[in-house]
This record gives sequence, C-alpha cells and structure tokens, in this order.
Amino acid sequence: MAKRNEEFDEHDDESDDDTAELLAELQAIKKERREEEIRQEAEKKAEEEKIRNEHLLTGNPLLNYQTQSYKVKRRWDDDVVFKNCAKGDDNKGQHFINDTIRSEFHKKFMSKYIK
Repeated sequence: MAKRNEEFDEHDDESDDDTAELLAELQAIKKERREEEIRQEAEKKAEEEKIRNEHLLTGNPLLNYQTQSYKVKRRWDDDVVFKNCAKGDDNKGQHFINDTIRSEFHKKFMSKYIK
C-alpha cells in the first residue's frame, strides 16, 4: 500500500505541476489577448482621429486651399438663340425723331432721289 501511496503522491505532484503550468500558460494567453485588444483599440482610435482631422481640414470648401478650380455655374438661359437681340441696335444711334424733315427716312429719300 505504501507503493500505491507513493505512486499516487508522485502522480498527484505531476498533476499539480501540470495544472500550475497550464494555469501559467492560460494567464499568459489572457495577458497577450488583453494587450492585443488594447493595441487594436489604440490603432482604431488613432485611425478615427486621423480621419476626423482630415475631415476638419477638408470639410469646408472655403478653407480648402488645395482645390482652386471653382467654376461659376452658368444660368439656364445663357445658351438661348435670341438672347439680347436688341443690344445690337443701340450701336447705330437711331432714335425716333418727331420732325419728318430731320428723320433718317427723309434724309435717305432725299439723297436717293434729289441728288
């Protein structure tokens, strides 16, 4: 019976050693996982901060100095065919004259037939 107790004690000691090793390994794995989670959270926060800063710098087009290619929007009626037709008539200087002798028609008529 003494042999059995010695074997049992020896087996129990090995079992205790194995359990201690397993617990130590489990603690090491838990520690690594916590460190990994902390590292991932720090990376995520850094990325979010970077995106936030970029958005703050480029979000307002009035403060964005990189893009200077602003085009003025054209009006919907800029390409119509008969736009400002009356503007060309102003250059001739023809005005209505109430006096028939001084009118442009009378001057042309007289120069054509009386000359």
